[in-house]
Amino acid sequence: MNILYEDAALVVLDKPAGLSSEEGVPAALRQLWGQPDAFVGVVHRLDTGVSGLMVFARTPGAAAALSRQITQSQNAYAVQDGRAEGEPEVPQFIKQYRAVIAGGPDEALPAEGTLRDWLFKDSRRGRVFPVSRPRKGVREAVLEYRIVKTAGEMSLAEITLHTGRTHQIRVQFASRKHPLTGDGKYGSRVKGSIALQSCGLQFLHPETGKPLQFSLPLPDAAPWKEFLE
Repeated sequence: MNILYEDAALVVLDKPAGLSSEEGVPAALRQLWGQPDAFVGVVHRLDTGVSGLMVFARTPGAAAALSRQITQSQNAYAVQDGRAEGEPEVPQFIKQYRAVIAGGPDEALPAEGTLRDWLFKDSRRGRVFPVSRPRKGVREAVLEYRIVKTAGEMSLAEITLHTGRTHQIRVQFASRKHPLTGDGKYGSRVKGSIALQSCGLQFLHPETGKPLQFSLPLPDAAPWKEFLE
C-alpha cells in the first residue's frame, strides 16, 4: 500500500489488488500509524480485486465534506447526461480509470463514447446484470470511455465514471463482448488479476478548498506492459 499524500484531514493512497477498501485499508492504515482507534472515513470504494487511487478521510468533518463533493459530482453528471434537470455544474470529485479489455473497437464499442445501461445487482449471486428497462432494484449506469491503443487481441481504455454502481465498468464492457482481461466472473478467458486501475483522482481539499489532483502511471506488469511505449 503506497501513500501518495497525507495530512491531518486525509490520506491518498494506491490500494493494491486483494485488499478490501472498506475493512482492509482502514485496518492497514491504523496499523501503519500505530493508532488502533484512529478514524478512517471511507467515502468511496474499489472492488477488492481492483487496484489504484483512493482517498480516505482522517476526521468526520473531512469525510462529510468529501461525501458532499461526491454527491455534487453525481448530480452534476446527472444533469450533463440528461438524467436530471438543473443548472450545469463542473463536477468536484472526478474518478478516472484505465482498463485492458478484450478485442478492439467495433460496432458494439466504438473507439470512444458514452455507455448507458440499466443494471440490476443480484446480491445473493454476487453479480450485476444489465437489464432492458428500469424496475425495482435497477439503477442506471453511465460512463465515458476512450480506447487509446490496441495491441493484438486487447485494447487499453480510459474511463471516467459518471455513476458509481457495483461492478459497473466490468459489466458495461462485458455486456458488449469486451470483458476486462482477467475478469473471469464476467466472461474473460484470461487468468490473472482484473485489469482495472483507478488511475486518476481530482477533488477539493475538504478544509482548504485547494484543488488536488493525483495520477498513477501505467503498471509495468502483464497485461498492461503491452501498452507501454
